[in-house]
Amino acid sequence: QVQLVESGGGLVQPGGSLRLSCAASGIIFKSYAMEWYRQAPGKQREFVARITTGANTDYVTSYAMSVKDRFTISRDNAKNTVYLQMNSLKPEDTGVFYCRAINYEGMEYWGKGTLVTVSS
Repeated sequence: QVQLVESGGGLVQPGGSLRLSCAASGIIFKSYAMEWYRQAPGKQREFVARITTGANTDYVTSYAMSVKDRFTISRDNAKNTVYLQMNSLKPEDTGVFYCRAINYEGMEYWGKGTLVTVSS
């Protein structure tokens, strides 16, 4: 059974930081590109960041323009975990953050999300 479990969300003040984690099980983790999405209240789910498969430092990352230079995606294949380091958080970053695993065949899996609230 495939499971993606996000954690690390919570309430943070504007300008603060959080690190989200997504632990995967039931898949060959290193074979999957990993992505983060978020869904703000009343809005559609949107892409945040992606990290490809690869060996060690060969990963390629990409980001939504709204988070570029503030968020960093990384992965630890030994721990079957992908991370999202979020710095300089803004109120508009508020939402439920989901991780997604997708392989070259298009097989995809989603986690259930973790809530991030940025508010003073």
